[in-house]
Amino acid sequence: MTTDAKVANQRYLISFDDGSMDHIREEDWPWVGEAAHKVLREAKAAGVWIFGCGIERQQSTIVATDGTVTTGPVQETKAVIGGFSIIEVSSREDAHVWAARIAAACRCAQEVREIMFDPES
Repeated sequence: MTTDAKVANQRYLISFDDGSMDHIREEDWPWVGEAAHKVLREAKAAGVWIFGCGIERQQSTIVATDGTVTTGPVQETKAVIGGFSIIEVSSREDAHVWAARIAAACRCAQEVREIMFDPES
């Protein structure tokens, strides 16, 4: 593939902010987990799933350009990602369909962003 070529499908990041699932009662977590895993299995079966996971709350470190390591998150950050999925579909509309399914399963809104194509990745 040349560097000018663009893949037929686009990859999308579907994510939610840390704390977006805090409203879920402890006893509901098994159902939420199963609903989320059901969507994951369906996305895999459809051939659109690339990767996804939850992210530990506020467990980040920041590595500066000089290699210095400090405790994160970056102070200017207004929102911290709580979890994400990466899918590969033919259109933004298709990404919205999957995001809606994930939102329903996880009981929180999802943000959809197109991932820039990089022939080296």
